[in-house]
Amino acid sequence: MRVSVIIAVYKDSESLSLIIDALKRQTYKNFEVIVAEDGENSEMKAFVDSIEGLDVRHTTQEDIGVRKARSQNNGIIAGSGEYLIFIDGDCIPYTTFIEAHATLAQRRVVLSGRRVNLSEVLTRKIKNHELDVLDIEKRLYKYIGLAFEKNSKYEYGIYLSPRGWLYPLLSKLRKRNTSILGCNFSCFREDMIAINGFDEGYGETSLSDDTDLDWRFRACGLEIKSCKNVANQFHLWHPYNERDIGSFYWEKMVENQKENRFVCEKGLNDHR
Repeated sequence: MRVSVIIAVYKDSESLSLIIDALKRQTYKNFEVIVAEDGENSEMKAFVDSIEGLDVRHTTQEDIGVRKARSQNNGIIAGSGEYLIFIDGDCIPYTTFIEAHATLAQRRVVLSGRRVNLSEVLTRKIKNHELDVLDIEKRLYKYIGLAFEKNSKYEYGIYLSPRGWLYPLLSKLRKRNTSILGCNFSCFREDMIAINGFDEGYGETSLSDDTDLDWRFRACGLEIKSCKNVANQFHLWHPYNERDIGSFYWEKMVENQKENRFVCEKGLNDHR
């Protein structure tokens, strides 16, 4: 199965270079990379043009404010894979990341994963090439100190094989939050097309990233399943800039829910 890995980026080519390194070490090989840039940064273009050893495509758009939803829709259109995996430009996937999503993929199912939030110290070491993130993946026990960091989600770094017996057993015994996290989810292309992609009508808010997408997939009749501890990734530390969810846009989403308008008005169709 051909997979499109769509990476939402904005200017940060340093973090993207770490993601590209991780993608070159993936256990699953039948994939392409779509760098979906919310802007037209010359440094980003130069870096993407320099990438070797991967099938990479680069989409850009005018930098006139946060338009992540539109950039991700650009990525969907540019890709050729029948299966889509979405990650953010500050999240480094495990070497087994694509294999996990592809193994668990099902028609009419969206897979929702999580991430381990790395500390500022570890992030600095990784960016300075003093530490290979692969060492954290393979020897997570050495970094138990992360478990005591606020909001690290250290437990999401524990890897379970999608083909093993433990993961399905734990999934049955333990109720898991399946809400979509925009930096780690996947679905078949046809299911994203069915809801017209990301809703570009929410301005610079974060609603379209996951909250709005979650209810629209469910309203379309899709099931959302957890792939926690299977499709794992690391989130690089950075100062947190929260995007405001204005009351107007929240009310718009609630109204769409009431009317069951899960096919958004402004999405993929605006790009064709």
